[in-house]
Amino acid sequence: MRRTRGLHGAWMNEIVSEGNLKTALATRPAEAGQWQQRYSAAGVQLFDRTTGLNILLDEITVPVLLHSRSPRQISIALTNRCDLTCAHCYAPKSRDELRYDLVTRWLAELDSHGALGVGFGGGEPTLYPDFVKLCQYAERETRLSVSFTTHGHHIDGALVEELSGSVHFVRVSMDGVGPTYESIRRRPFNELLSRLKLVRSISPFGINTVINEQTLQDLDETAGVAEDAGACELLLLPQIPVRSVPAATESAINGLRRWVEAYRGALKLCINEASASGFPTCDPLVDERGLLAYAHIDAKGTLKSSSYEGTGVPIGDGSVLQALDYLAQNLLEDDT
Repeated sequence: MRRTRGLHGAWMNEIVSEGNLKTALATRPAEAGQWQQRYSAAGVQLFDRTTGLNILLDEITVPVLLHSRSPRQISIALTNRCDLTCAHCYAPKSRDELRYDLVTRWLAELDSHGALGVGFGGGEPTLYPDFVKLCQYAERETRLSVSFTTHGHHIDGALVEELSGSVHFVRVSMDGVGPTYESIRRRPFNELLSRLKLVRSISPFGINTVINEQTLQDLDETAGVAEDAGACELLLLPQIPVRSVPAATESAINGLRRWVEAYRGALKLCINEASASGFPTCDPLVDERGLLAYAHIDAKGTLKSSSYEGTGVPIGDGSVLQALDYLAQNLLEDDT
């Protein structure tokens, strides 16, 4: 049995007894309905989105027919609209936007089949007309952990007040610091720093940083700024090829590995699954990879295995789980 504390499914090793499990569950009896339950080959997983507490009952054998069908985490690009023009951005340059009623229907379905969290993105999700309403719905009507990824420049006092209590984690994109950031994002770096003070009033937050030859040189300062601003996590995203921008060079990836190995700061370091090879990562749920771990819905309503994929299965007015089955079959056929 493992009891772990982390953000939105993140894990750290800690062993507890069955007696301690009962104690942990009893500490918050008024909120028992907030525990999300997920069933898999690993056992029974209990997740509390408010504290980030995961409890894995790994001595319980769960029949295959009872395994949860939703991915642990789903990301949804609410809109492709963005008021920045970052060269490395892989989001399509279109004005596609998802219907509110479709997103809420998908969230209800995913929640009822064991998903643990939803991450809203884009484009820039704060430009989505029903963004606040959607976060409030997800927090009120589901047991999903609610997060979103933003460039941060639209976070103000009014938005903080509207989102507080409805969002459990925020991810802010910050590629380098100072002149590096400004050359990429075309916005004043000091303005971002002032926005980070507001972000921390919403919920715990982390920093996302795209890694290339340029931003690699700023990583020490990036981590320092993130820590000083109160972030708890640094998500490292090696640059992928898009339009006229090439993928992160082998030299940049090797430099990132050396930096990770040498890092002794307080931030939790994370990396996307596609780039994790060769990095010291922890995955306690090895039987839940691929679509069982993560899936993405783009702003056209197409289900994909990741936000980087160009093709997928359109959901339309249908079921997310049915689209997942089709996508899994397509991926299996591609492998064979």
